[in-house]
Amino acid sequence: MRRILILLTALVTALAPVLGVSPPRARAATAVCALYCDTRDPSLAQQETFPTPNVYVNNRVVELHVDDVDGMAWASIDNGQLNDSVWIDRSWDAGSTWDGLLGQAWIPSTWTGTRTLMYNMYDPSDHRRAVVRACGDANGVVCTNWVHLPVCAARCDGVSSNGSVGNTSPVPDTTLDGRDIALHVDSGGMAWASISGGAPGDEIWMDRSWDAGASWPDGSSKGRVSVPSGATGTQTVEINIDDPLGRLAGGAVRACGRAVTGENGSCTAWARADAVPTSAAADALMWSYDPYNAWWPSSWWNSAVALTSMIDYMRTSGDTSQEWIVDRTFQVDKAAFPAGARSSDPIQGDFISQATDDTEWWAMAWIDAYDLTGNQTYLDEAVTIMNYVNTLWDTGTCGGGVWWNTQKTYKNSVTNALYVDLTAALHNRIPGDTTWLAHATTAWTWFENSGLINGSGLVNDGLTNACANNGQTVWTYNQGLAIGAAQEMYHATGDGADLTEARYLADSAVHSPTLVTNGLLTESCDTLNATCDDNQKQFKGIFMRFLGQLNDDGAVGGAYSGFIQAQTGSVWNADRDSLNRIGERWSGQGSSADPNVSDWRTQASGLEALDAGF
Repeated sequence: MRRILILLTALVTALAPVLGVSPPRARAATAVCALYCDTRDPSLAQQETFPTPNVYVNNRVVELHVDDVDGMAWASIDNGQLNDSVWIDRSWDAGSTWDGLLGQAWIPSTWTGTRTLMYNMYDPSDHRRAVVRACGDANGVVCTNWVHLPVCAARCDGVSSNGSVGNTSPVPDTTLDGRDIALHVDSGGMAWASISGGAPGDEIWMDRSWDAGASWPDGSSKGRVSVPSGATGTQTVEINIDDPLGRLAGGAVRACGRAVTGENGSCTAWARADAVPTSAAADALMWSYDPYNAWWPSSWWNSAVALTSMIDYMRTSGDTSQEWIVDRTFQVDKAAFPAGARSSDPIQGDFISQATDDTEWWAMAWIDAYDLTGNQTYLDEAVTIMNYVNTLWDTGTCGGGVWWNTQKTYKNSVTNALYVDLTAALHNRIPGDTTWLAHATTAWTWFENSGLINGSGLVNDGLTNACANNGQTVWTYNQGLAIGAAQEMYHATGDGADLTEARYLADSAVHSPTLVTNGLLTESCDTLNATCDDNQKQFKGIFMRFLGQLNDDGAVGGAYSGFIQAQTGSVWNADRDSLNRIGERWSGQGSSADPNVSDWRTQASGLEALDAGF
C-alpha cells in the first residue's frame, strides 16, 4: 500500500504542470538525529561519495550522494527542467518498506537541477540501521539501488565462514528433532550459524538485531542456506555483529534452523561477541551512548565516569575504534545547559555545575583524554575546571578543604580526594609546574589530618559541622579516590610515605568486612535486601580503577593481583548475560524483591573492573 501511495503521489507530481496546480509536498517524516539531525545542508558534508550507479529518466540524471563520515545521504537531479523533482527513500527493514519522498525538491524556473537536504542513514539512539536510495520524477519515476544493504567493517557481510579465524560459541546450542543448531563468533566480531545431525533440505540462518533482540527488521534470515543433498549439515556465511560505520555498537545475533520434516524451527539465545572480556563489555556500554547529545542518558556526572571507563579501556587495550566519542562529548557538552537538560542543576559551561564533585569528575575525564590522545585542548580544559574548583577551597571552616557545592554546606571525602588527585595530576603533566603542586600538597596534608580516614583505615563520607568524622557510610568510591589521591601524590613528590598511605588504604579496604563479602566488593546498598541508586551503581568500578592503577605501579609489584582477579572473574563468569550486560552485584545474585539490575552505569562499573584485571 505504501508503495502504491508513493507512486500515486509521484504521478500527481508529474501531472502538476499540465493540470496547473502546485506539486504536492511530501508528508512530514519523524526527524532522525545521529551526529546531526535530518535536513542538514549538503554543503556541510565532510565527504561526498557515489556508492551506486546513477539512474536516468527522459535524459535526466538522478544521483545518490553519501557522506559516510557523518552517516548521511542526499539526492540530486540534473539535466532537467521546471518541476522535475528528486527525493530520498529511507527504509529501516532492508527495503521491504520505506519512508518516501524525504526532502522532495523541485527544479525551479531557469534551473536545470536541484538536490535534497541530507538525511541520516543510521539511528544509533534508537538502535536502527537504514538503507537509502535516490528517486527522481520527470514524467516518470526512477530510483537508484538501495545503498548499504550489507554491513561492512573489516570484511563485509556474506564472506565465507570457512576461512574465519577463531571460533567461540557465546551461547548454548539449541536442538531440533535431533539436529544441533549452533552460533559461532570469530575473533573479528563476525558470526555464522551451523546445523548438524540433520537431513537434506534442513535450513539454517541468522537473525541480527540492533536493539538487543527486541526486533530485527533489517536482519532476518541472513545467510539462509539449505543442507545439500547427501549431507547432514551445513553452515552459513558470516555477518558482522556491529556496524562501526554507522556507530552501531552492541549488535546481537542468533542462529536459527528449520527441519525439513514438520516445518518447525528453533533459535539460540541472542548473543554478542565475548572472546575478549574488556572489548565485549565496552561494546555493550557503547550501545547506550547517545551520539547526538553526546552522553549516556540521563546523568551528568555518571556520564563523565562512563567516558573515563571507555578511555581507560582504550588506553589499556590499544583499541581506539571508539575514540571519536571523546571529541564528540567534548564539543557538544562544553556548552552551557539550563537546569533539567543535563542535570537537575544548570551547567554553566566548561562542564561546571553547582556540585563540585560532578565538576571534578569532568576534569578527571579530560586529563584521562589527554593521556589517551596527547591533545593539549583536553588538558587545558581540566585546568579551566580546576581553576574554578580552587575558588571553593576554604580555610575558614575545618581549616581547609573544598566545599561539596556552591551552597557551601558540606566538606566531604569524595570532593577533597578528587581535588588532591586532580591537582597532583596537573602538576605531573605540566612541565615546570609549582602552583598545582602547592595546591596538592596543602590539600593532601589537610585530607590526611582531617579525620575523614577512620581508625580502621576506611574513609567515611564526610565531616560534621564540628569538623569531625561523621561516621556515615564507607563507600568503595571514597576509598578508591583516596587511594588514587595518595598514589598521584607519590608520583608528584616521590615521597615514599604517600605510597605507604596508598598501600594502607588499599589493604584496609580489601581486608574489610565492611567492603568485602566472600572475597567480592560489596557496597552496603547491593546486599540481597537492598538496591543501589543510580550514583551508587558506579562506585565499585571507581574503586577498581584506582586499585588497578596502584597494583600496576612498579613499586607495588602486583600485590593486589589476586584480589583483582577475584573481582574480574566473578564479574565475567557470574554477573554477565549473553549480551555481555553486567549487573550491580558482582556475585550475580539477586532476589525477587531486589533483582540484580543492570544498566549502563553498572556496565561502566564492570568495565572498570575488567580494565583493572585484563
